[in-house]
Amino acid sequence: MKAFFAGSFNPFTIGHLDLVARALAICPEGVVIGVGYNLHKGDQLHTQERVEHLRKLFEQVPHVEVIAYSGLTVDAAARAGAGVLLRGFRNAIDAEYERNLAAANRLVADIDTIMLPCRPELSPISSSMVRELKHNGRDVSQFLPTHAQCLDACVPAAFKSTTHK
Repeated sequence: MKAFFAGSFNPFTIGHLDLVARALAICPEGVVIGVGYNLHKGDQLHTQERVEHLRKLFEQVPHVEVIAYSGLTVDAAARAGAGVLLRGFRNAIDAEYERNLAAANRLVADIDTIMLPCRPELSPISSSMVRELKHNGRDVSQFLPTHAQCLDACVPAAFKSTTHK
């Protein structure tokens, strides 16, 4: 089974990385990270920049693909060959919103959603928080994953020792 993880990822945080890494353990065919954009808002250029950044982050990580998409997430998931959607939640408010979204997606496209709670130590981290800190001149590097962190989180140690020597 392959999972489709949709979002704007503006920016992609260590919380997002944690969800991808955990989903890889559940979905043996991998995870497609779908960076969504709205054609009517004209944000396609910035979306493509995020896609390229994510592709570099996940370079050499097997079973992770990054795509841009517009339109309904369920349609993009189907085009990507994903059998489930992946969603994360940080608190009860997020969980209720995601539960309702999962129910709607099930109704319109007969697709299930894997909902993973974030790790407690990552619960304060959101893309909007990171953007606000950065806008106000703060260093946000601790909240943004590096390529090495992506490899460490997503590539099993046994695989690394045989292929990345």
